[in-house]
Amino acid sequence: MIKSTNELTPQELITIFQARTAVFVVEQDCPYQEVDEADREALHVCLEEASKLAAYARILVEPDGIHFGRVLVMKEFRGQQLGKKLVSETLAEIERRYPNRPIIISAQAHLTKFYGAFGFVTISAVYLEDDIPHVDMRLQK
Repeated sequence: MIKSTNELTPQELITIFQARTAVFVVEQDCPYQEVDEADREALHVCLEEASKLAAYARILVEPDGIHFGRVLVMKEFRGQQLGKKLVSETLAEIERRYPNRPIIISAQAHLTKFYGAFGFVTISAVYLEDDIPHVDMRLQK
């Protein structure tokens, strides 16, 4: 399922926000403003398994290119390669909607190899975002 914020039902939006809070705030013990202004204009990519949200990412259109983030796989669905499936689906949707635009992400530093497998290359030094090491990466086409 890929929908803009305005296309989501209230129940779908609550499910997404619950999942993101569970992973990024509670599980990663990182108190920050998880729901932000970018959500108003985001595209939401959801993978479901057994009628439950299993994996999620959001796509944002920015002046410098297309960004995606908030990439997660719910704990009960990990180990099933859903992260790879999610990123593949996200990249396919970006290419369909925004062909030939640069794709830039802010990735947790320990995931550079994961994103590198999709063609992303690191374009920044490591920096802290909410006390978690991150790097900027860009898709090389």
